Amino acid sequence: MWRILLVCLSTLISSCLAQTDYITCRLHSTFRQADNSDITVTCGANYIYLSILLCPIYYGGYNESLVALNGRFNISACYGVADFGASTPVLNFNISISQETVSLCGNSLVIVDQVDTGQLSASSRVQFVNISGSVVSQDPGNSPISYQQELQYQFSCRYLLQHMINNTEVSVSRMSLAVRGNRGSFISTLSMNFFTNQEYTQPLQIPDGGLQLKTRIYVQVKATNLTNRFNVLLDRCYATTNPHPINSTYYDLFVGCDRNRQTVVDVNGVSQEARFSFEAFRFIEHQNMTVSTFYLHCITRLCENSMCSSMLPNCVRKVRRGIQVSRYSSKVETVSSGPIKTKVDSGGPPSSSTQSTSSLSENSETVAGVATLTCLLSVGCTGLVVFLMLYKKRRCVIHY
Repeated sequence: MWRILLVCLSTLISSCLAQTDYITCRLHSTFRQADNSDITVTCGANYIYLSILLCPIYYGGYNESLVALNGRFNISACYGVADFGASTPVLNFNISISQETVSLCGNSLVIVDQVDTGQLSASSRVQFVNISGSVVSQDPGNSPISYQQELQYQFSCRYLLQHMINNTEVSVSRMSLAVRGNRGSFISTLSMNFFTNQEYTQPLQIPDGGLQLKTRIYVQVKATNLTNRFNVLLDRCYATTNPHPINSTYYDLFVGCDRNRQTVVDVNGVSQEARFSFEAFRFIEHQNMTVSTFYLHCITRLCENSMCSSMLPNCVRKVRRGIQVSRYSSKVETVSSGPIKTKVDSGGPPSSSTQSTSSLSENSETVAGVATLTCLLSVGCTGLVVFLMLYKKRRCVIHY
């Protein structure tokens, strides 16, 4: 008996709440027929955010329980969350862009392959991911006919699988990454880290006084929280004297097959991390400074693993390709950390030990020069004496 009363009471409360929500919308200015402009789509780094005006849904004879992603009404994760507390009542959907979640509610994930028309490579391809779906209504009755208009809100997000990993001011002592997610970007899944060993297990600690020149730095660009459908492919990595790569002195560590002699690329385009190493150097323009500070940037793309092999550069025939950084300024994203520093001669007066060494070196050179001159004079004198003796003897013989 009590159980029946509780069920009845619960139903009555739900009905009252539904009536309250309906009244809220009934008095709102958006209580009208549905329109294409009722949906707002935000393509985030980890989620696609949908916000749909709720009152037009009520106007059409539906509510939040009768609307779901792609008609998957049997899956709770495919329903939206109503927000009547906002100034305009809305129905919100947060869709994770992981492959498993996208397919759970019937959304479509398609890889689009296009030829790269930029200056990076005349023969390489650029890939996009297009995620699309729709939010549809369900008729509340069981009748084979309906007098209510069906609601359908379509959405799509297009993600460019190319980024710039900009390890601006790389100082591992404060290596917390400041990740910024922008519209239509997977950039929040990418990070750059530095190590001291070729196993990439010991993080690099950069002292305030800078690294010794020719110290080998191991760099890892890694994708996390990403479906295993994609690999990481580095197109170009370079250093600049300015945190912002545009209008700055730069030095290429590698561009495709063309690389600096001290740069070694270990892994690229075959997994969800890329690895390379280079020797610490200094910029000539920092010769009057005690520390040379430079910044590392990598232009990176995510490629579908079945296509990565065809997107890797063909190193049989090496071709030098110049790149203007501004070409990527409208497409790239940035992940930032702190400075790579190397020790530089300050240009001040030499120390006493340096003066002593220099003096010894000069004395040694002087002694060596005198000894050489003496030896040459001795040989010359000896030769002259022998010549005179032979000449005198020959004259004596002829005279006789």
